[in-house]
Amino acid sequence: MLELHSVTAGYDRTAPAVRDASLTIVPGEAVGLLGPSGCGKSTLAKVAALLHPPRSGRVVIDGEEVRGWRHRAPRELRTAVGVVFQQPRLSADPRLSLYDLIAEPLRATGRRAEVVERLPELTAAVGLTDELLRRRPHEVSDGQLQRACLARALVLRPRWLVCDEMTAMLDASTTAALVAVVEAYRSESGAGLLAVGHDGTLLERWCDRTLRWDEVADRTKDPART
Repeated sequence: MLELHSVTAGYDRTAPAVRDASLTIVPGEAVGLLGPSGCGKSTLAKVAALLHPPRSGRVVIDGEEVRGWRHRAPRELRTAVGVVFQQPRLSADPRLSLYDLIAEPLRATGRRAEVVERLPELTAAVGLTDELLRRRPHEVSDGQLQRACLARALVLRPRWLVCDEMTAMLDASTTAALVAVVEAYRSESGAGLLAVGHDGTLLERWCDRTLRWDEVADRTKDPART
């Protein structure tokens, strides 16, 4: 399971973006987290993805409590979670081609031999052509770059996916295509999903259950931007 217990987190010590938030996702389950902009849900998503340490509370992945964050987390936990953010240009190295962007996690974890085997399957699944794969981020659209970011999130075959407003900047056809890729991966792998967003219609259609922010976190805090 992916478990968050009484998590308080944020960048401002006097007004944490998240206060006393808890949720649990079982393997194979898709859980939506619905809330308005600025409520703290993106901060909670970063905690779940092991990218931001909580001020208090616990995160447990498959029975193991997380005690290190970002590169201090054990590799087996870091690679267990794949994450896709709302703004692909802020999460993509502008110096890399899309091919190298997707291959980067394999190379960084000593699995270079899997690049040739894994990338053709993934790039075809997300709808990237060989010609697009040779381009750099500034040479492609937001939708094309987000396809590459999703492929990068899946390349290590994570057991858990965190999609933080993954489709907020995309048109309807690209949204449908990327959701279909995520669902195909979940069906094949049994991965669990936390889908964060403010589009209740999309989350209700996509997820097995959808939680509103006030069901997850303490609402007595002052709102803070995520």
